[in-house]
Amino acid sequence: MDIKNDLKTALGVVNKPVYSRHSGKILPAVLDIAKSVNSEVDKLTSNTVRKFHKDRGLVSRMYFTMFMLGFLYAVFALFLMAAGMQLMFVGVIVGVMVVIQYYMSDRLILMSTGAKQVSIDQEPQLHQMVKTLADRYEMPMPTVAVIDIEVPNAFATGRNPKNALVAVTTGIQRRLSKRELQAVIGHELAHVANRDMKVLAIANFLVTLTSFLMTMLFWNMLFGGMGGRRNNSGGGIMIVYLVTIVVYFLGQLLVLALTRYREYGADHTGAEISGDPGALADALEKISGTVNTIPDKDLRKLQTANAFLIIPAALKNEGSMNLWSTHPPLAERVKRLRELEQRLSYGLR
Repeated sequence: MDIKNDLKTALGVVNKPVYSRHSGKILPAVLDIAKSVNSEVDKLTSNTVRKFHKDRGLVSRMYFTMFMLGFLYAVFALFLMAAGMQLMFVGVIVGVMVVIQYYMSDRLILMSTGAKQVSIDQEPQLHQMVKTLADRYEMPMPTVAVIDIEVPNAFATGRNPKNALVAVTTGIQRRLSKRELQAVIGHELAHVANRDMKVLAIANFLVTLTSFLMTMLFWNMLFGGMGGRRNNSGGGIMIVYLVTIVVYFLGQLLVLALTRYREYGADHTGAEISGDPGALADALEKISGTVNTIPDKDLRKLQTANAFLIIPAALKNEGSMNLWSTHPPLAERVKRLRELEQRLSYGLR
């Protein structure tokens, strides 16, 4: 039987007109309820392509952060060349590392989290949910995976829509309603639709380059020689090393700011596509509220994929609302979603 009819039957929708015994007129209250339920069912089952609008303020802040990151590393490159460093060799090594990570990211995350791909026969409802949302985004059907763990969470990865993967935990399937789970999957697919993996790959290349240089300079100070000018003094090497450390930490802060902005962007896009910002807000609050009941050993299993999760799998004694967090504060995310819910209810974006 069609899933849409199943939902309507389960919700007790009366498709035939209801008449008053006395007046013979259709009861307005019953009609309103039927329309309301039909509207909610359509949100869950409609495959209609929906156009989404990016938050201009958010996009401008992302571009500004990327500009600042590029500017920081351009100045740093000029400094290193002035100091006599040969950057080509280091750049090639780091470039190969980042390219491998970029093209192997989905496999690496599957291996590190223990996610298993599932077929439509194994998870028919989950596949139907993902397919519905993928059709709205006009993207190919992503690979679907499940992580057998109590931690309620989900993530998506993929360098483009053709290589997308969506994974959910068994914990989130048990704890969220269909409406909330669909909103979460909409958020995850928004990361793929926004193609923010490419942005992160470029940003991570620069940070990885600095990290590699920092390590190389450390060992060169211990054993002598920089591979550059032979007349560099020990003091000159130390200055280059200290500047590299400063640039690394500044770059890391900018990259983390980008990851937080991408979460806001996925919240906004995913909520528009699912048509239900309130459900995503409810899901975030519900997921966050259950973290304290999850053993640390289970949370550690998802630590390697923290930047991709809808909510970071922070351990109970760890704070996450700071400059070093990969995700923005939960309260602010929920606030923005509630505001978007109000705007959409009035036909605004």
